[in-house]
Amino acid sequence: MRTLNNFIDGQWREPSGTTYLPDINPADTKEVVAESPSSTAAEATLAVEAAERAYPDWRATPAPQRGQLLYRVQRRMEVRRHELAEVLTREEGKTLTESNGEIQRAINVVEFYAGEGRRLLGETIPSELPNNFCYTVREPIGPLALITPWNFPVAIPIWKLAPAIACGNTVVLKPASLTPLSAGLIADIFSECDAPPGLINVIYGRGREVGEALLNHPAIKGVSFTGSNEIGTKLYSTSAVNGIKCQCEMGGKNPIVILDDADLELATSSAVQGAYGSTGQRCTATSRAIVVDSVADHFIEQLEARVNALVVGNGLDPMTDVGPSVDQTQLDTVLNYIGIGQDEGAKLITGGLRLADDAHDCGYFVQPTIFDRVTSNMRIAQEEIFGPVLSVLRVPDAASALVAANAVRYGLAAAIYTQDVSRAFKLVDQLEAGIIHVNSPTVGGEAHIPFGGMKETGVGLREMGREAINFFTELKVVYLDYTGSARKSNLY
Repeated sequence: MRTLNNFIDGQWREPSGTTYLPDINPADTKEVVAESPSSTAAEATLAVEAAERAYPDWRATPAPQRGQLLYRVQRRMEVRRHELAEVLTREEGKTLTESNGEIQRAINVVEFYAGEGRRLLGETIPSELPNNFCYTVREPIGPLALITPWNFPVAIPIWKLAPAIACGNTVVLKPASLTPLSAGLIADIFSECDAPPGLINVIYGRGREVGEALLNHPAIKGVSFTGSNEIGTKLYSTSAVNGIKCQCEMGGKNPIVILDDADLELATSSAVQGAYGSTGQRCTATSRAIVVDSVADHFIEQLEARVNALVVGNGLDPMTDVGPSVDQTQLDTVLNYIGIGQDEGAKLITGGLRLADDAHDCGYFVQPTIFDRVTSNMRIAQEEIFGPVLSVLRVPDAASALVAANAVRYGLAAAIYTQDVSRAFKLVDQLEAGIIHVNSPTVGGEAHIPFGGMKETGVGLREMGREAINFFTELKVVYLDYTGSARKSNLY
């Protein structure tokens, strides 16, 4: 077990208090993986002050040199990838295969933004004025607060850190209390790669005290958050009052739309991957299967057989397909929603119970669950469950499928299964989602492609890809009159 301290100004610093939060393995609650401090607002202030001191020098560092630091981080992450993956599995619960995939995604993200150090491009724009050269440049915002969740404790901090750093900002990272060690290893790696003191600071603690202290500090010029809608909307409101940039990626209730001409074997395989991979604990998880009536019975039959074959267990076991919920609270939430679905009249096809036999009694395990005959007004069709639960909604045709798919407040990801490209494009045009897959699962994504959603899923510009640069920079416009003489302008 590692006892973590806060990482401030390039050093691990013991907190002023003595309260530490245990980092418990959700697959084996007898194991405490690490412990992290419950920090105070004063300690959060120290982290911000370190980022503020480091900012002028890092801003002045040429962007290609900033990229070189990220290339060093990329290489170091590749060396430590197996350690990162094992820690991730032990403290979050996902399978080792899934953890390795997350680490590779993070490595890809670092590599992409290292290259952006040579591509922080502006543009030249023709001016209405004679003898004027007009151009734009991108400049960093300043010290930033990054607030990240437990479900992707390596990839999400990295896809915020890497573009922020490449653009010339300094950061204070507040990771989730449930997965502190992953963030500690990220700080270790940046330190091993000679990151300047204060460039990256990690402060542990509960969001109410630490998060609010970060957000309300006058030196913080922007915040990037991933988490619940309840917290995200409060952050967005506070950021507006404080006049700082805010980026929030929040909930999802993602549909897979299966039309009557779909390849059902492919659609079923993708539904299983999307709904039960990572125990359903990702914002892009497939939560609803919207299936045309004529193929629904066949789909349910194939789906039930595949789901019943899934192995639930410790993610370190190579035979495991589905790991545990991350903690008791999340397990209780999933079980509560399963009860709600039954009370609402949905048909429970399989699953629905906590696993508590000898192989599962020390973990937060729940059976992968399928509900059939779900309607759009049911809570299990509207609210984010964040667990291995799939709701099947039957519809008469493609037009009804579109209505059902859009009948939620979220708009992150969606998938369409059809062999008719014309029908696919018509749905793509009208689906209310930021990421749409045709004949592939809702959960896919790449380092260089923008990520984010519509409606109540997100606000404040997209993450990843070149789009992330727009959030982590300010745009400056320059007019240069190269004659050196003043002239009257008709510009406002």
